[in-house]
Amino acid sequence: MKNTKLELSVGVFVLLGLAALAYLTIKLGTGSMVSGNSYLIESRFANAGGIHPGCSVLLSGVSVGRVESVRMDPSDYSAIATLRLTSILHLPTDSMASVKTSGLIGDKYIALSPGADSTFIQPGARITMTESAVDLESLIGKMAFGSIDKDKETKEKKSLPSP
Repeated sequence: MKNTKLELSVGVFVLLGLAALAYLTIKLGTGSMVSGNSYLIESRFANAGGIHPGCSVLLSGVSVGRVESVRMDPSDYSAIATLRLTSILHLPTDSMASVKTSGLIGDKYIALSPGADSTFIQPGARITMTESAVDLESLIGKMAFGSIDKDKETKEKKSLPSP
């Protein structure tokens, strides 16, 4: 009888530990445990390729927040990213947000570059200076097809009789 109670209490303890571990994994994975209070700002991108809710927001290589949501503005078909930043961060109004990639084909994140203005972005405001994601496939395509067109032009010039 005593062994059964001991086994039951150990089993309950293990289950509680696994539940706590699962809870922390989910919270840390979604970025819900940003230290302290936070506030929301928006940024508009022509191309937010690869940015999704949960992506990191970095300033000087330090994580200062997460992407809360990404939506399309139907009026001009641009992407609007809502960023949740830690409340200790006070960005000047002329700050810039850029979509960057960690490594050549790594995860996307938003990099913030602070400006030099003396006024700060208020919660709920929008960053106006943005830099969209670089589309690697289109760049490679332009390089490949651009060099082919140049080769054709040089061959045609060589085959034409000179005056």
